[in-house]
Amino acid sequence: MQGRINYVRVLVSSLVGLCLVTGIALSWATGAFGTGAYHPKLKSDSNMGPDYTMKRLPAPPKPPAAKPALPGAYGAPSALVLHTKPPVDTAKPPAQAKTWGNPRGATKTPGPDPSTLVVYDTTGSWGWLGQLYAMGAANLASHFGTITAEPVVNYQAGQVNNYDATIYIGSTYNEPIPQSFLNDVVSTTHPVIWAADNVWQLAGASGSAADTAFMAKYGWDPSTSYFDTTDNPTSVTYKNTTFTRNSLNGANILAPHITNPSLVTTLAQAKCASTCASIAQSTGSTFPWAVRSSNLTYIGEIPVSYINETDRYLIFSDLLFPALAPSATPTHQAMVRLEDVSPADNPATIKQFANYFYNNHIPFSVNVIPEYTDPTGYFNNGVPVTETIAQDPQMITALKYVQSHGGVLNEEGYTHQYSTIANPYTAVSGDDAEFYRAECSTTSSPPYSFESTTPGSCKNTDTVVWAGPLPGDSQTWAASRVSAGQSILKQAGLTASDWVTPHYFASAADYAAIDAQYKLGYERRTYVSGLLSGQPLNYSETFGQFFPYSVNDVYGERVIPENLGDYEPTALNGNAVRTAQNIINEAQQNLAVTQGNASFFYNPNDGLSNLQTIVSGIQKLGYTFVSPTNAQ
Repeated sequence: MQGRINYVRVLVSSLVGLCLVTGIALSWATGAFGTGAYHPKLKSDSNMGPDYTMKRLPAPPKPPAAKPALPGAYGAPSALVLHTKPPVDTAKPPAQAKTWGNPRGATKTPGPDPSTLVVYDTTGSWGWLGQLYAMGAANLASHFGTITAEPVVNYQAGQVNNYDATIYIGSTYNEPIPQSFLNDVVSTTHPVIWAADNVWQLAGASGSAADTAFMAKYGWDPSTSYFDTTDNPTSVTYKNTTFTRNSLNGANILAPHITNPSLVTTLAQAKCASTCASIAQSTGSTFPWAVRSSNLTYIGEIPVSYINETDRYLIFSDLLFPALAPSATPTHQAMVRLEDVSPADNPATIKQFANYFYNNHIPFSVNVIPEYTDPTGYFNNGVPVTETIAQDPQMITALKYVQSHGGVLNEEGYTHQYSTIANPYTAVSGDDAEFYRAECSTTSSPPYSFESTTPGSCKNTDTVVWAGPLPGDSQTWAASRVSAGQSILKQAGLTASDWVTPHYFASAADYAAIDAQYKLGYERRTYVSGLLSGQPLNYSETFGQFFPYSVNDVYGERVIPENLGDYEPTALNGNAVRTAQNIINEAQQNLAVTQGNASFFYNPNDGLSNLQTIVSGIQKLGYTFVSPTNAQ
């Protein structure tokens, strides 16, 4: 115990320049530790802010015209002349390319797993968005196999034929796309998914030879397709399921002008508020959001912007299957985990939940915080307190009971808090972030007006701002925290199967440290600009992503999904109440994803009955509960 306390004190003293500790904001008699003292949880590992799915990617700026215009110095593709596939060694990825993923994907289809080329925009003042969009799309595609991502301006002729499928995300209006890429897209027999802008460059000027050939093959005309600048759909239908679309995406979906319906399959429909404007090429209340013709799938906007658990992002997640794993067996797995278990919790409650899962044959997992600390005595009448799992025999017994009753353990950080300052709430384990700076602001947008760093200063009406890496952040610092938590579990005779990042926020250095010690993450993740380009990381350009199925992300770790969030009976800092029915409804939407999961978490202090409702509702939808170690 003494060594662990010293570790905490060393950490705090190294941050004295940042600390503004002034004492107790609230006293709470917690009773003796080791007997399941109740710690009133402020917030679970949802986002703690108005964007529940963490930092969401914004949409690109509104295109400058309803009818796209071709860029200057434009070279139209050859009129669908089939090009001879070059030898593999003549179409190597450029130096700017980054490759990752798992050569053995998760789809379990016969034969070798597919590879995907992801090309993205980089020019102009909004070019930085292209890299982030590419990461979002590529992380999803890593479910199937390996990924190579590169700027479209660096594309090498013949590359599309060296990959099983290609994804292009057009985020910069009239990005200077190499003619070699345009030629290869219209001539390859491999699947291509094209999202948002610049599809008109595939066809060239209206009435040109390239345009006529494009229409003959694909049955629609990009040169006469318009951005619907009037309608701003808030829902998209797909497989008889309605998905939401955030209105912040704006009225900027490109509506394809279908010239030969027999050649085009409409995959998803954007729904207008009433009758769509004529510019949407529609006389009804919907127009195509995604279409497929021949080997080309087109999506009329960026499908990874402003996402949440019910978003049309799930449609995009499923559209990858026909391109990359058309013979994949549909599976629908569910996962449930208990959250924030530490020496401050009641061992009897943990056993009660374990009995419920065991008696109903439901695999489950438990997030364990190895060391509970309340460094300012926020919940202990001003008296600092720290206790490890290894010092709590009753909790050790309860967690071993979990393992003997079908449960596995996840390491949820080391202390699940940072130091003596609020980050952003109380500085207490389970409340605060551990690997990323979080601050409470009285304003919801810049310029921010931050609260004091004194624990308890954050108000329910405040906005939580994720500011970036913590002072002193490094891979070594993060590794020491991960290993310290592992050491405590080992002392207790326990082993964690995987890792969960507290509040799902960490820096790239932290993820490198985590991934070096755990090969399985069970979470959502935060990604930063620079990971693909090799340029210095820019933490003002980040986004968070959840997954409907397992992936092998750009950090190099296998990540299994938590995609339904949690039961939240109380609204806090912009996060609405989340009921059992909310979670069940989201599980139902994920049935539209060929291998969609229904994965959620639950705090045992919220009682057993609501958990039973959620589990029963998910089972009735046809999901099969699995352990995170068996997730697909």
